[in-house]
Amino acid sequence: MPNNLEQALSNLPDKGKETTVGQNFIPELCKALGFNPSTEVYPQFSTGIGNEAVDFALRHNTDSSDIFLHTPNNPKILIEIKGRDTNLAETTAQYRNTVTQLKRYLLSPNSTTVEWGIITNSNHIQLFRKHSKVIHPATQNLEINPDNITKIVKQIKQKITSPPTALTVTIYNNKGGVGKTTTTINLAATLTLQNKRVLVVDLDPNQRDLTNSLKLTPKPNQQTLYSLLEDKKDLISIDNVIQTYSIEFKTLKKTFNFDIIPCDLELGNKNEQELLKNLKIPRLKQILDKIKTNYDYILIDSSPNWRYFSVSALTAAEVVLIPTKHNNLFSLNNAAITIKHYIPKIQQLKKDGTPIALPIFWNGEKTTPPAKEAAQKAIDHIIKQAKNDPQPYDLLPYFYPHYTTSTKNREIFEIPGYANIANATFTQIPAVYKDKIANQYYLDLAKEYFLHP
Repeated sequence: MPNNLEQALSNLPDKGKETTVGQNFIPELCKALGFNPSTEVYPQFSTGIGNEAVDFALRHNTDSSDIFLHTPNNPKILIEIKGRDTNLAETTAQYRNTVTQLKRYLLSPNSTTVEWGIITNSNHIQLFRKHSKVIHPATQNLEINPDNITKIVKQIKQKITSPPTALTVTIYNNKGGVGKTTTTINLAATLTLQNKRVLVVDLDPNQRDLTNSLKLTPKPNQQTLYSLLEDKKDLISIDNVIQTYSIEFKTLKKTFNFDIIPCDLELGNKNEQELLKNLKIPRLKQILDKIKTNYDYILIDSSPNWRYFSVSALTAAEVVLIPTKHNNLFSLNNAAITIKHYIPKIQQLKKDGTPIALPIFWNGEKTTPPAKEAAQKAIDHIIKQAKNDPQPYDLLPYFYPHYTTSTKNREIFEIPGYANIANATFTQIPAVYKDKIANQYYLDLAKEYFLHP
């Protein structure tokens, strides 16, 4: 016997309009997700953006005096629906427009407490996770039918009822010398100043710049990252690998710290064949997934090549932050390659829609109007080439995130060159902990990509 959810889906007409989907399918979907359609589902929830409203908002009632239908505040989930006459297959413009619409609603003034978003037309369904300012897929865009709907909704429910976990960010560009390590260290420090719990992973064993710049040395009998990756039976505790970087501000009477998984020499001494033979690509993700509830952010400093380490780093991540140099064409081209080719490969491997690329930023070089103009011409050429590829790819949002047909805004976020940031390496103290200007630069970076104002 089909359950109510399967029955509701079976009874929908092939070209059912949005109203039909909303009236017949959504109540059973909400019920299957664990919400009472009568009291815990609010239709046409105001987003606080003009007159815009999302189709449905969901939240559990806390007690008899706080019924969500009567007190529509602090929603947890938003659902944006379309009719079956709207094609939500991933390659369509209608899908992209619906995702953009949902993201706007998730970041709206009335959605600060929202953790999840769903789009569906009853032919497709996709779950998105919201982590502060970052929105990323939590599932692929899935085709649904009466035979698989119960299983898919059960998987979605498991995700939305799980405890909140860290956002894992890999800092990566296939081109070296773009400031990945400097970005990782100072972003970690900046987030701790915002009272966030942070773990940093040094996954660049050939350089070990992050480990060395913070003057981390192994403790007696301490296990290494290599031994942790090699440990197939989970006999090693990650606590025996993690070290803590700590700094005390006496005037504030406060200590700031973040945890680090340092890189060890043994890992750097292994060649690619040995690594692939002894270590599985998803292993780092498996390790980090076990401790994600301990942190708000996990930052991975990745090596600048497409080998075991960088593939592992991207596999472990939900999002990829890509530093570039405006005066280095190779860094811009490699950013495009990462977005067009490497990230889709990992998405196919993981089958959950992640990682996604965040827009590029220019890192640590002095820019002048002529230099910016030259960089923009190079970027325009890269974007045009990608559109003309045998498999066309729209790179515009990744290079010009504020661009619209009306504004044609080509602004790219940048961290200006600043000697005190580079010089901080010699003191083994992140620049943001000791320099107000550096602090502001990286706080702006954190707000641009991760933190709500």
